[in-house]
Amino acid sequence: MQIKTFKAVDMPEALRMVKSEFGTDAMILSSRKQRREGLLSRFSKPYYEVTAALDISPRATQSQRPERETDEPNTLDAFQKSMLAPMARELKELRTLVQSLTSKESAGNRVQPPQARAQREPEVEKPALKASPAALPSSEVEELKKVLLRHLVNPDDSGAKHPAGPAKKPPARSGTDHAAPLAGILRSNGVDEEAITRLMIPVAAAAARGETPDRLRELLVRSVADEVTCSGPFKLRKNAPRILALVGPTGVGKTTTIAKLAALAYKKGVTVALITIDTFRIGAVAQLQTYSGIMDMPMEIASTPEELAAAIRAHADKQLIFIDTAGRNPRDRNKILEMKSFLEVNPDIETHLCLSATTRDRELTQAVTRFGALPISRLLFTKLDESMSFGCIVNTHLQNKLPLSYFTTGQRVPEDIETATPQRVANLVAREMKR
Repeated sequence: MQIKTFKAVDMPEALRMVKSEFGTDAMILSSRKQRREGLLSRFSKPYYEVTAALDISPRATQSQRPERETDEPNTLDAFQKSMLAPMARELKELRTLVQSLTSKESAGNRVQPPQARAQREPEVEKPALKASPAALPSSEVEELKKVLLRHLVNPDDSGAKHPAGPAKKPPARSGTDHAAPLAGILRSNGVDEEAITRLMIPVAAAAARGETPDRLRELLVRSVADEVTCSGPFKLRKNAPRILALVGPTGVGKTTTIAKLAALAYKKGVTVALITIDTFRIGAVAQLQTYSGIMDMPMEIASTPEELAAAIRAHADKQLIFIDTAGRNPRDRNKILEMKSFLEVNPDIETHLCLSATTRDRELTQAVTRFGALPISRLLFTKLDESMSFGCIVNTHLQNKLPLSYFTTGQRVPEDIETATPQRVANLVAREMKR
């Protein structure tokens, strides 16, 4: 057996060197990311070191192997045709390992890396074999995962320029080729790259198995839905009112949303009381009074935390109590802390943070962080009818792990509101954009 170590600036280049030297029969023994030694090592760029082997047996000698074509292009295309397919078959095992590590880590039970287990277990000398993903250190598993996903999701992105030459007829589309457009759909809907990589794992594995485009799209929708958590419609309590407070930045539609929720409850025969602590915005009280008059619901105005506590006690016989709050600038910490004193008067208050689906990701992240000073338990997205893409909903939800409660889709009361569901979110971000 012939063993040789190849060094390159990136993993694709190292694999091309292996292919060029050993051909398609090469076996990858190990791969790792290294830095050059010496005093200036911290300032040098890392490189990749891949150890490969070639079994030189009588039945596979150099004289018996056909010579490589001299005009074969030195690109990743050859690698994809010869080596990506067997590696892709191992992706399922690799994905299972990564998901297992992720789930255990998120539960607070950190899994010891293979290096730590090796310190306890006696080393047993084994013959050189093809590297199995389960036997690789976590860093190597992650590196292989990135290489596989990049070329399964974006097979045309080789990271190297193809040599100039006559245009070749494109090959017939394979199952792997259909994964890239699906990742592009997520990207066009504003889903961030980290989330795309995570969501495309089962899709890329299925594409490598040759699944049909329709099946891959179904898997993508399921993958998104599996990552989304929704709280479902509010449920009534037996011996006490359910208290919901809506908070958020200015102009997101909190008052109108409360009117929609109250109207839905009213149509089901639920007893409702409305309370507003928004005494700052011109017309806010009048707007809520109009809704309460139409639906024949009692309404209270609370200017202090003590008045809010008294209003809640006065309507303890109701099944639902909705609290409307003043919109706050996420950067105004003092105003947010002032609102916190209101919401702390009763531990049963369930606080929903209202956000507009038309807001950019950066502002949404800032809003969740700043309003995090309040006891936020749900996210409620408004103005879906005004937004062209919905990746911001997935990005914000996955970053903060707060369940989604409701979506509003227009100005009509109470028609334009719906309960958030994982399937609805998945359909929003996995659909093709209309140009």
